[in-house]
Amino acid sequence: MKKLVLIGALLTTKLLVAQAPEYNDLRILFADGDYEKLVRASEKYTMNDKTKSDPLPHMWMGRGLYKVSLSGSDDEKYKNAYKEAIGEVGKSIKYDKDGSVQAEYAEFYDEFKNSLVEMIRNEIDVKDYRKASTWIIKFYKINMSSIGAKYLDGVCKYRNSDKGGANTAWKGAETMLKNVTDISGWDQAEKDLLMMGVIQTAECYLSAKQTDKAKAVMGKVAQWYENNEDFKAKYDQIVN
Repeated sequence: MKKLVLIGALLTTKLLVAQAPEYNDLRILFADGDYEKLVRASEKYTMNDKTKSDPLPHMWMGRGLYKVSLSGSDDEKYKNAYKEAIGEVGKSIKYDKDGSVQAEYAEFYDEFKNSLVEMIRNEIDVKDYRKASTWIIKFYKINMSSIGAKYLDGVCKYRNSDKGGANTAWKGAETMLKNVTDISGWDQAEKDLLMMGVIQTAECYLSAKQTDKAKAVMGKVAQWYENNEDFKAKYDQIVN
């Protein structure tokens, strides 16, 4: 009888160990708005061999770092909080094999991706293509298959006098785009990035006096942005 009780206890212990933790401590810290403590607590999980490949602690660490970057911190440790958040969010996506974490925390992932697109847009608007390029490279940590990022990668290379690199990036984007038939299921960040990438690519072609290419690239995505006033205005300017 004692042996059966012992075996039962061991099986229960193994079952509890096998179950992934729910990280309620991290949820509570986030709810309390104690973001620096959230980062510190999450980091312990991301460095633990048993939980370092779990997407949740990386998501919570990235979320904490993002909040710290918005609110500011006097701690020198967090001077690059936003950039570090990108790395952690990227890891959470990498380890989220079934997409369940991204689905559960979709609002955060959308907000974060939109903020990164805004970073890229701000640098493009002031024509600082070197800084834009660094943000685009960081966006790849979130989505290596981003077609919009690939187009903008080419734009930055072109504007920074790397014509060969630009053409290679654009060809890659064109190849990826051929497999897309609908973007209605894309999140807003990817839709915005693709529109920005295509418009900026067309502008590069115009500056190189390659009008036909500029018209062609705009035409490839026109059906998806027919209700977007900004795209329609640029389309009319370039194509019509």
